[in-house]
Amino acid sequence: MNEDFVIWWCRRDMRLDDNAALFHALTSGKKVLPLFIFDKNILDELPAEDARVNFIHDRLGQLHGQLLEMGSSFLVYYGLPEEVWKQIMAEQGPFAVYTNHDYEPYARKRDAELKEYLNSKGVDFHTYKDQVIFEKEEVLTDGGTPYSVFTPYSRKWKAGLNPDNLRPFDSESHFGQFLKTAPKSMPSLGEMGFKGSSIPIPSIHPDEDIIKDYHEMRNFPAIKGTTRIGIHLRFGTISIRKLAISAWKLNETYLNELIWREFYMQILWNFPHVAKGPFREKYAAVPWRDEEEEFEKWCKGQTGYPIVDAGMRELNETGFMHNRSRMIVASFLSKHLLINWQWGEKYFATKLLDFELASNNGGWQWAAGSGTDAAPYFRIFNPESQMKKFDKELKYVRKWVPEFGTPAYPRPIVEHKAARERCLNAYKLALGKA
Repeated sequence: MNEDFVIWWCRRDMRLDDNAALFHALTSGKKVLPLFIFDKNILDELPAEDARVNFIHDRLGQLHGQLLEMGSSFLVYYGLPEEVWKQIMAEQGPFAVYTNHDYEPYARKRDAELKEYLNSKGVDFHTYKDQVIFEKEEVLTDGGTPYSVFTPYSRKWKAGLNPDNLRPFDSESHFGQFLKTAPKSMPSLGEMGFKGSSIPIPSIHPDEDIIKDYHEMRNFPAIKGTTRIGIHLRFGTISIRKLAISAWKLNETYLNELIWREFYMQILWNFPHVAKGPFREKYAAVPWRDEEEEFEKWCKGQTGYPIVDAGMRELNETGFMHNRSRMIVASFLSKHLLINWQWGEKYFATKLLDFELASNNGGWQWAAGSGTDAAPYFRIFNPESQMKKFDKELKYVRKWVPEFGTPAYPRPIVEHKAARERCLNAYKLALGKA
């Protein structure tokens, strides 16, 4: 093994502070060469103006600048990970790799294959927990099985919380261990087939006042009552430990939202079939309507239900949708229109800045009734009632659906009462409750 350096493979942990894998690399006794791979397997599926790719590229540029000030540099590639690693092996020779865990199916398969390849070449592949407080099978029932219900999971999660698992990794104190290298260039967005995006990125600094009042303000989409920190959690530009400390001190309801994120991650890990179908498999029998025209109207925010349309237009324009709106539009698609929730899940995956497979899947299955802690099949949100309760003054609707109340606004594509009855009958038949 080369005694001069090890590689820190940066992925969903795009920060130099409080970074588990980076800390262990910097304290390994070797110099550290940072690496980032723009993965063609992922990027080739995305549109040319994807704001998330812009965000990653900009963030990488910031980190690259910080490293240049220390006399170091990111090694950046655009390609297929397996091919990139073979090229690195040919250019750099044996070393050790330090990286953080990723829990999504593609990442698990990629990492298992790369570990096997690197180990066969004499390269150690070290991975660490970093993007969650508790992972995999760390929070189990008293019987030693994974939880499938949130409330008891959250109790066990909170019972295990202590200063030790919130303690940050002091990677900053060891920056002198970065390998001194000549400046290296990064591939441009254009070279990777992408264009700049005009969608603004929310602040990386969560507003403590919002966290303090979260339990009172979080359900009203017209006001700034949520931190919108999701994209920074998704790509690791903020430490989950630092955010959890703030939540622990300031607001239990906000802390619960972080726990929901980890709950769905352990569901994805322990029940990987959810990535391809319903958690409760009997729901695969629901007779979905393959109505592409109605789905297109839902996507564009032209359903004739203003609270639904406001949510979809907010998503399309900003890459963000308020959580209350997410529940409303998901319920509308899967129950009012009786269109497969997986269509909506996939659409959200292309649009959300904070897209996270586990949480997106969990939220959609909740709305459709097929998941853990799911809304019962007979709970069907009334969009009109939801609007009156959570957007009473129509500020949210007026912002995103300015033609509401004029002849230009479309008529409802389905009548609520009839849609509700159709949904109930379809679910009862599929679940043997008719």
